[in-house]
Amino acid sequence: MEQHTEQLVAVPSGGAAPGDGTSARGGAPLRGVGSPRGGVASYLFVVGAALFATAVAVVAGLSMAAGDRKGVVLPLAAVAGIAVAVLALTRFAGYVMLMLAVRSCVDLFKLTGPSAGQAGPSETARAVDPSTLLAVLFLLAAGLWLAAQFSRDGRLRGSALSWAMLLVGATSLVSAFGAARPSNSLLEALRILTVVVMFVVLEQLMPDTAAIRRVLLACYVSLVLALGYTLVLTLLGNPPAEVKGDFTRISGTFSQSTTFGRYLMFMVIFGFAVYRFLERRIRVVLAALLLLSLLFLLLTNTRSALLGAAVGLVAVAVLHRSKRMLVTLCVVAVAGVALVPAVGERFAQLAQSRSVGGDPTGNTLAWRIGYWTEIVTLANRNPLTGIGPNMTQRETDEAKKPHNDFLRAYVETGLLGLGAYLAMLVAFLYTARGALRRAPPGGFERGVAVGFAGCAVAFVAISAASNVISNVVTLWYFVAFAASASVIARRPAPNPVGGPPPSTTVPV
Repeated sequence: MEQHTEQLVAVPSGGAAPGDGTSARGGAPLRGVGSPRGGVASYLFVVGAALFATAVAVVAGLSMAAGDRKGVVLPLAAVAGIAVAVLALTRFAGYVMLMLAVRSCVDLFKLTGPSAGQAGPSETARAVDPSTLLAVLFLLAAGLWLAAQFSRDGRLRGSALSWAMLLVGATSLVSAFGAARPSNSLLEALRILTVVVMFVVLEQLMPDTAAIRRVLLACYVSLVLALGYTLVLTLLGNPPAEVKGDFTRISGTFSQSTTFGRYLMFMVIFGFAVYRFLERRIRVVLAALLLLSLLFLLLTNTRSALLGAAVGLVAVAVLHRSKRMLVTLCVVAVAGVALVPAVGERFAQLAQSRSVGGDPTGNTLAWRIGYWTEIVTLANRNPLTGIGPNMTQRETDEAKKPHNDFLRAYVETGLLGLGAYLAMLVAFLYTARGALRRAPPGGFERGVAVGFAGCAVAFVAISAASNVISNVVTLWYFVAFAASASVIARRPAPNPVGGPPPSTTVPV
């Protein structure tokens, strides 16, 4: 994979590389440290930066001494935000790679508590979370970059999937404006919009296989960071975990064990799919990551993620036509239940009775069926556009999310939103099919196509009983895999001799 590492921003022909003292456009000297004016400016910049860093350190230190977490995180987030903004404006491709690499760790600095499946914190509290600030920065930077690309080329690369995802984002915004609490719904719509924009951006940034490799490398760097943090704390005797009912569940770098589980689910499915097509030394590293991921996936004790991983891996084995992989999956499943008995105990609870609002580790399937019959009537207020994103838990006594993305789409975004959501699911599967048909057999692109197909099947399967669409951080990586498959699916299909290759690009 190292041979594909290259400069993200090409140097114009005839120009010089940045930093050599000449301008890239005409070769004229740039004002820098070597000129009097540049020397003064550089000196003032260094002094200003030092004073700013000192002030931030003082504020953060005083806040830490006072036990004020917000006072510690926000100044540091401001410094990081400025640095990232500069990167976004100067090296946008590098900025996107950085976001993919570190997004898995951003929740470590979250100011609000977890809200798994229930009513979350106030809009004001969520608005100052680093993850929200990161989302706003990304939308601004991506909007400017996409506008510049459109102005330069007159069009953007697109696909049926990009149009379907744009419809999901648009219906979320429309529903949010009609919600009883627009500020809360708009914040959720903004989070969904970051996923849509990330997909559109990645479609522009991946013109070839080398670019696909860079994006996937950034995704798995995020896995290295997440697993490394979890492993170190576990070895030190203080594993990052949350207690739910009778179970202690690993949450890793995320605020919820369910989010960590679904993140690992996608990483494991895609990793197994591309494993056989990588170089030997890279396979060794990936094998270690996959083994750790499987272990921590079991320790999250997230039933939907475990079932989704099983479904996705079976799909990968079938598409690879690998009987050995199917047997290995069966062995791993049996060994996992034997090594982590809590997994078997959690699944055994599905056969137990449970009252609505009772023990969170009880028969959640029975609870969900009862809850779904209750919340479906909420859509009667506005069948066309729904009650607004993230509003279900604020309209019920249970104060819970729908735990069903199909129902959530209908209740919160109405018939328009449900139609857009179903179109997106169909586009996921259509993109996977197109990538499988166009990927050369036995090549890396085939692994990408199979990996996304497995992830797409798992996504659809667990959406029927989970809040997958609300786990925005995991969706960033899912759409990175989707965009990789979309690049392959847009490639011309084999054409008859003498005939022009058909176009598969849809203007945006």
